[in-house]
Amino acid sequence: MGMNVGKLLGWGISIYALVFLLFSAFLTYGFVEGYAPRIIGFLALVVICITAGRSLNAHSWLDILPYSLAWGTMMFVLDVVMSVPIGGWAIFTDWNVWFGYAVVVIAPLFALYPRFDRISLRTARV
Repeated sequence: MGMNVGKLLGWGISIYALVFLLFSAFLTYGFVEGYAPRIIGFLALVVICITAGRSLNAHSWLDILPYSLAWGTMMFVLDVVMSVPIGGWAIFTDWNVWFGYAVVVIAPLFALYPRFDRISLRTARV
C-alpha cells in the first residue's frame, strides 16, 4: 500500500489544528486547571487519530504505522514552528507533550479494532 500524500498531510495538519484550537480555547477561557482539560484533550486526540486511521481503509496495523509515525513527527515539527516561538524550547520538558506524540502514533492503530466498526454501524442506524 503506497502512502497517500493527501491523507498524510491532510490528517497530520488536521490533528494538530484540532488540538491546537482546543487548547487555545482552554487557555482563552481559563480552563486549564485540574484533570478535566487534559482528559477532554486526550479524548479529542484519540477520536481524531482513530478517525484518521480509519480513513486509510487499512487491513493491517503495518499499513497504518507509517502514517501514524509521520503524523507524530509532524506534530513535533509543527510544535517547533508554532509553539516554540511562544513557549520556548521548555515546552519539550513537559511530559504531556511527549505523551501527546505517543497518542498520535499509537491511537490510529486502534482503527482496526472491530468494536469501533460495531459502534459506528450502531450509530449510523439511529
